[in-house]
Amino acid sequence: MTAFAMEDVMTALTLSEAMTIVIGNARKPGRAHSGLHRTRQPVLRGSLEAGTFEDSFFRVPGKGEADRLLKAVKAYAVEGKRAARAARAEGRPLDPAERAATTLTLGAVEVMERLLVYWRTCKGAVYPSYDKLAHDTGLGRATIARALKQLVAAGFLMCQRRFVRVEDAAPGPRRKQTSNAYCPVFAQKLVSALPRWMRPIPVPDDQLQREADRLTETATMLQSLNARDYAKAVVGGDLGAMLARLGAALDQHWERESQKNTPPLHESIKQAPSELA
Repeated sequence: MTAFAMEDVMTALTLSEAMTIVIGNARKPGRAHSGLHRTRQPVLRGSLEAGTFEDSFFRVPGKGEADRLLKAVKAYAVEGKRAARAARAEGRPLDPAERAATTLTLGAVEVMERLLVYWRTCKGAVYPSYDKLAHDTGLGRATIARALKQLVAAGFLMCQRRFVRVEDAAPGPRRKQTSNAYCPVFAQKLVSALPRWMRPIPVPDDQLQREADRLTETATMLQSLNARDYAKAVVGGDLGAMLARLGAALDQHWERESQKNTPPLHESIKQAPSELA
């Protein structure tokens, strides 16, 4: 996976964590412990609104990348079995990487293979429902859920929960959970151990330079924004609106503080002639 693609993925995950922190600290006395969204809607913790983050989360695979990644997943599963045998023979515990490899089942490999088909044919946009995965793989929903957790733990898959708004005048929730978004990735801890032909394709230097220039320009633009506009530009969606309101309050506070430090009116009048001279 390219450096800037990984950065975009981590940006999406950071936004999810930020939403969890903000919601978790808002209105603590009235907070439910049932996993509901802060607006009492049945939305799972860490969910982001569908359509607000996917452009930064999804990425189009490089030529042959899906095939190499599938071979790496299969090799990792085989390595897990070998590591388990070696650990038993040596009488030692498995390290975290070995333990993750031993949990990678045949079902996980089948689910990953299907996700990679979506990844390649849908230009990186991967968001199948559990029912879709179950239909296409012939596996049960419980097996699908376990397989996805195994792939995430092994480092081959990024997963982001999503929700959608419900346009309904009738009483009831205004939001509901929808399918997760997925982004296949190379487990970075395995790259050095993989054969050269299975490693990710290096990114051309000119492409890296263009991305570095883009990030620099974006950082410069963001530095010029006030707190309200910064929140709207960086986050967006419901969380962005919430943070924008907080930013606006901070902007007003800073403006009042700066006004407190201004010289009295009579001193300003005294300074004016000298400034004009």
